[in-house]
Amino acid sequence: MAKLEEDLWKTLQDLKEEEFNKFKWFLKLDGIPVAQLEKANRQDTVDLMVQKHQDDGARKLTIKVLEKISRNDLVQLVQSFSLGPKGGAQKEEYTCKVKTPKQKWAKQFAVEVTLDPDTAHPHLVLSDDGKQVHHGDVRKKLSNNPNRFYRCVNVLGKQSFSSGRFYFEVQVKQKTAWTLGVAKESIERKGDVTLAPEYGLWTLCLENGDEYKAIDDPSVRLSLNHQPQKVGVFVDYEEGLVSFYDVDSADLIYSFTGCSFTEKIYPFFSPNINNNGRNSVPLIICPVKYTSWCSNQ
Repeated sequence: MAKLEEDLWKTLQDLKEEEFNKFKWFLKLDGIPVAQLEKANRQDTVDLMVQKHQDDGARKLTIKVLEKISRNDLVQLVQSFSLGPKGGAQKEEYTCKVKTPKQKWAKQFAVEVTLDPDTAHPHLVLSDDGKQVHHGDVRKKLSNNPNRFYRCVNVLGKQSFSSGRFYFEVQVKQKTAWTLGVAKESIERKGDVTLAPEYGLWTLCLENGDEYKAIDDPSVRLSLNHQPQKVGVFVDYEEGLVSFYDVDSADLIYSFTGCSFTEKIYPFFSPNINNNGRNSVPLIICPVKYTSWCSNQ
């Protein structure tokens, strides 16, 4: 058994019988013959996916179906499976062996973050203390300096990081759309900004009031038990890790692993457009509250 197939098989082993049956039901919608799926065990199921879609296609299909059955914990695991180099013998391995830290441990790396007005799109309104941002109706006449976002309603933090670990929290309460994360210094500022690690952005977003998505490769739709009121963002520069947490429940929402940081990175914020007042509430950078037990991971 090839390494990727073995990894997919082990992933399906983590599904309860009811979840596995749902998994196979969605495969029927993908066009895999019902007769072949009815009595298929987990290994048979992997074989059927690989036969139809080859290795990378089977991996992506597994991610897609796991999202549909709300097993986002396994989605992150499958995303870490490497296909190895193209051509020749393939050596399969996990692309990252980083252990995602618990939020209470990550909080000890809290840093002061303020918004940089020199990067803010002209429609954005920043508070005097640099802690809040919302989309305004009037496009301000501002100098079009090299650092300012011109087409997309984004703003960066003033603080940059090129080593170590850092953590910050943002209130997203009552908003219907937002994007948070970190960005490399050289991201596009004047044209359309593509939200993807390939373009130097590692972000989590909310769309349409209740649709959460991690902009990974491929993007991952997230099924959350409840809507976060505050989101914590943790970065480990050397380990190549970006994690997002629901602050109130301390639950991990999503982690980007195996990130390649080669330059300064900045906190990234977009309150999105105000949508005729329906999304006018600001994003608010909050002070991080933690106690002595944060030293224990």
